Amino acid sequence: MEVNVLIGGAAGQGLDTTAHLLGKAFMRDGYGVLLAKDYMSRVRGGHNFSWLRVAEATPGAAPEQAHILVALNEETYQLHQESLLPDGKVIFDPELFSLPTGEQRGIPVRLKELAKEAGGAIMSNTVAVGAVLVLLGLQTATVEKLLGETFAGRDELIRQNKTALKAGYTEAAKTCDACIPLPPRQNGKQKLFLDGNQALGMSALASGCRFFSAYPMTPSTGIMTYLASKQSHGIVVEQAEDEIAAVNMVLGASFTGARSMTATSGGGFALMVEGVSLAGMTETPLVIVLAMRPGPATGLPTRTEQGDLDFALYSGHGTFPRAVLSATSLEDAFYRLNKAFDLAERFQIPVIFLSDQNFADTARTVSPYDFSRLQTKSYLVKEDELVCPYQRYQITPNGISPRALPGQFPGEVVLADSDEHDEAGHIIEDAHTRQRMMDKRMAKLPALAAAMDEPALYGSEEGEILLVGWGSTLGALEETVAQLEQGGHSASLLHFSDIHPLPVKRIKDMLPRASHSFCVENNVSGQFAALLRRNTGLEFQHHILKYDGRPFTAGEILREVEKHV
Repeated sequence: MEVNVLIGGAAGQGLDTTAHLLGKAFMRDGYGVLLAKDYMSRVRGGHNFSWLRVAEATPGAAPEQAHILVALNEETYQLHQESLLPDGKVIFDPELFSLPTGEQRGIPVRLKELAKEAGGAIMSNTVAVGAVLVLLGLQTATVEKLLGETFAGRDELIRQNKTALKAGYTEAAKTCDACIPLPPRQNGKQKLFLDGNQALGMSALASGCRFFSAYPMTPSTGIMTYLASKQSHGIVVEQAEDEIAAVNMVLGASFTGARSMTATSGGGFALMVEGVSLAGMTETPLVIVLAMRPGPATGLPTRTEQGDLDFALYSGHGTFPRAVLSATSLEDAFYRLNKAFDLAERFQIPVIFLSDQNFADTARTVSPYDFSRLQTKSYLVKEDELVCPYQRYQITPNGISPRALPGQFPGEVVLADSDEHDEAGHIIEDAHTRQRMMDKRMAKLPALAAAMDEPALYGSEEGEILLVGWGSTLGALEETVAQLEQGGHSASLLHFSDIHPLPVKRIKDMLPRASHSFCVENNVSGQFAALLRRNTGLEFQHHILKYDGRPFTAGEILREVEKHV
């Protein structure tokens, strides 16, 4: 059982504030909440909307049908009326537009007029929040407390918003009071309500990141915003003039011993790739969050896609070890970004952590994280391990050279250069040394591959139907498997978080056994399926690809599967 609320309007009408206020209120009242956003690349105007999905447990993906439609303008009703369930309700302002004759689902609330009476038309969204609460049979106390927290120290603004909230509640109650039943809730369980960018920012901070530099680029900017608000915790945040500067600042900070990170999207990552190669040659730990959006070029800057997997795998000139990980769920991504920092330090390599707009901007309720699980181990060479004279690129059996910081050991010099070099770091051009150093760097790969996690398994271990995905498709795919099993099918899901080096044992066992296999990706060319084919020779029977800039819903995947099963 669940309740879905769709809130729509133009940019600037406060629908994002409305959605977050309701989401936090539902969370505090004990519900599992998902908040997914679909917004245009503009400050004012256009059409934006947000889904609020409320259930006992936190839902994994946005729904397709709404119980309540909050139409802050007429366009929202016109675009989404077909998504409203037959017994649903639409909250609208009768002074802005009228519903068609015969539309019986309307809940008229004078949003703008009641807001003006409370103190200003800008509070129309708060009036709408009150209307939603009464439809669901909830009281206003939780939202009133949230308003007090949001506008702390601004007593008059708090009073006005509370007045607007109660006005919307009272007016909507004339038409519908508790007419939409809510699902059961989990009272007493402490939860967090945060989006993907906030989860990654929190993970970076808890993982010991002490320097972050980036140039703002949707959908990664929220990471910088979060970390910039936490500089009292000992992290330095620098907004660079461009992505080239950002990645080089991070490399410089890492070279001197500070755990460092940058974040960007496809266009910004294109500028960073020379820095990725520099990290490969100098063996400097580097963590980059690549939050994907549809390309090429500017593409759809506020939409989602999984189109940069190949770019992450092969960016940078030359060949050198790297790791590529991905964000799947809020629960996993917090710990997996910590793993990215650990891999970068342990193997002295660049690590690219793939996110996307769907993950970055979608907020969920999650249980508090266990910070004791985080790795913050230092891999710097200790004094009793030091071999003098110090050689930064000493050839070792596993390819990992002893790493010291400049000035760490008096009298010992730390040399690094972007040119090919010998073990001491001096520039060379002879063939023999070049081959030895390439072999040294590539010798890291076996241990790096062993550190990759096999994909998570959901559903049956021997499902006749096998779905495979990676990254932020997890929620929709989990729901699809559950629906297939409810329909009497034997279904499995293998979902990858670690992408490169690709862990293949589990999929090699399961893919050949499946009667129907599907690879599900948010890109046009099936990049993950191609990666698996290159690594194993295995082929999927079917591909479910979506590349319109929107994330999958479980219903979309299920309908595609049913075409073949």
